[in-house]
Amino acid sequence: MSETLLKRPSPEMVDAMRRRGMAERVLTVQSSTRVTPNMQRVVVTQEGEGAFDLKPGQDLVLMLPDQEGGLGRRHYTVRRYDAATGCIDLDVVLHGDDNPGPRWALNARAGDQVVCFGPRGHIHLRSGAEWRVFFGDETCLPAILAMIEALPEGAPATAYIEIEAEADAQAVETQGDVRVEWLVRAGPAQPMSRLLNAEVAAFQPPAGQGHIYLIGETSSVRWQRQSLIARGVPADQIIAEGFWRPGRLGGHDHVRD
Repeated sequence: MSETLLKRPSPEMVDAMRRRGMAERVLTVQSSTRVTPNMQRVVVTQEGEGAFDLKPGQDLVLMLPDQEGGLGRRHYTVRRYDAATGCIDLDVVLHGDDNPGPRWALNARAGDQVVCFGPRGHIHLRSGAEWRVFFGDETCLPAILAMIEALPEGAPATAYIEIEAEADAQAVETQGDVRVEWLVRAGPAQPMSRLLNAEVAAFQPPAGQGHIYLIGETSSVRWQRQSLIARGVPADQIIAEGFWRPGRLGGHDHVRD
């Protein structure tokens, strides 16, 4: 086991997380494998406070070693949770060896341990919708697929997912009536996604009560939300969250404006 991975967060951090309703847990790595050229899957089991009460699409806050020798927060969606075995799949986008998340995922070995908090998060599958549509890039792929795979039988949904290359597309298993459009940009992710913004601009909401999930780079998500509201889509039908933005490592941005 790596001694660094077993470092505990400060008591102040633990107290802050607990005040926000997040339980402290220790994850133990079972395996780490490549899913697609740009996605690594780390399978972990957990021990900690209380039951693992997860809503599809929610994440865990992992306390990962940073370059200064401390611990930094990194949010990773639970791609899949098997209650029978206790295994949790965490999919990590490989977007730079200098980033603590990819570095941890690539170097993870069976028996390694890391502290996390959660599950938590604004992004999760909500009930009460006649239809759903999802917009996001590969950082959101675990959340979108987790929500799609949890849909009730026959539930209609469409997903527009931006990826770097065709090989980054993944198979989807769901009881829902789902169509997935893979948007291949053929290059690194950039702010203000041209592909996703174009799809949002062209989107015409079906009749009835629906839910629109906008997740990805913060400036893209903000523009998409404003565009939909300007065209008359009720704000309470839009679930929006910035999963990343240039210059920020860790954390999410709640998009409300």
